[in-house]
Amino acid sequence: MVKFHLPAFAVLLCLMSASAFGQSPDGASAFQIHWGPLRVNPTIALTNLGVDDNVFNESDANHPKSDFTMTVTPAADVTLGLGRASVKASIRDDLVYYREYASERSVNGYYKIAAIVPLTRLSFNVGADYTSARDRPGFDIDARSQYTDAGYHGGMEIRAFGKTFVTVKGSQSSVNFDQDAVFMGASLKQELSRVVTIGAVEARHELTPVTSVTLDVSREVDAFVYDNLRDSASTRILGGVTFDTRLHGTASVGYRTFDPRDASVPGYQGLIALADVSFATAGSTRFGVQVGRDLQYSYDSQQPYYIQTGATASFTRELVGPVSGTLRVGAHQLAFRGLIGQTPQEDRIDVVTTFGGGIGYRLAGGMRVSLNVDNQQRNSNLPGYSYGGLRYGTAVTYGF
Repeated sequence: MVKFHLPAFAVLLCLMSASAFGQSPDGASAFQIHWGPLRVNPTIALTNLGVDDNVFNESDANHPKSDFTMTVTPAADVTLGLGRASVKASIRDDLVYYREYASERSVNGYYKIAAIVPLTRLSFNVGADYTSARDRPGFDIDARSQYTDAGYHGGMEIRAFGKTFVTVKGSQSSVNFDQDAVFMGASLKQELSRVVTIGAVEARHELTPVTSVTLDVSREVDAFVYDNLRDSASTRILGGVTFDTRLHGTASVGYRTFDPRDASVPGYQGLIALADVSFATAGSTRFGVQVGRDLQYSYDSQQPYYIQTGATASFTRELVGPVSGTLRVGAHQLAFRGLIGQTPQEDRIDVVTTFGGGIGYRLAGGMRVSLNVDNQQRNSNLPGYSYGGLRYGTAVTYGF
């Protein structure tokens, strides 16, 4: 029996209404829905229409399983203007289908809403987000696991000087795994369900209308629901820069101190970084890179966290007319830390590499079709935990 999924139905309704309410007078490019102060930008995508030759990320010794798969993703961005204030929301549902392995089918929902109230020298924002998904929650967990992540946030920004702004903000989120979410014999509900509370102060200075620098100081408290051994507090100091030209995106680097509540869990003090930057030439070439380094919690109670360091890069170039080609490559290292005083053993290090590419064709009306091939390889000193997998298929994206 198929369950009725209200957010997905709402997005599909928007998609069907787009041509009736939002086509531009000249009939060109994308549709956009307008109802007075309400604007809706809907999209729909068909991704992963093809073959996954290692559905469960198994090692060769376990005889990896192959299956036909596809994902349909209706989504919409919504903006409601209320004078100078506005309310913004985004809705996305991933409808994941596997032909043979029904256990891997899922409906993954991602929802966000925020209200922004700008005043003369002061602005406020408040919002909430909710995720309900059955997916791989991290690089170290290869089983698709059901979980929810519900949170809220708020902040106040003050224009301290002409081009300098100071923001005080806070957030809290609750991560909860399903009772049946198990990986490598570990209950993810017992090991990873937690409440995350963050308070931060950020200073931002606009160097130019399209470039700004930031300094962010935050304090994070992680309270685990079932395993108090993992409770911790962290302090982060990050300096960053934001671009909005041909060089577009954000990049930040800083320092984190991680203080566990339990003395048997080793602390961490060291470098962290986060970047998502792209560069477009005056012609038809685009280069993008994402870099990250930070601490992540592990499913393994004997190795409660790892330091994830990695980068992915993509290179896209228009080849002939509407045809473009893309290359992708990435590498991530997971350096696990064991409990203090346990039987001496070599700290586990996993390395995950990805590479792939695709050919895309841009059609009229905002539609893009692409053929993609991607390979992922994991190497680990944990027996039976190394694997490789190839995924290939077609993707279709349509923006209304």
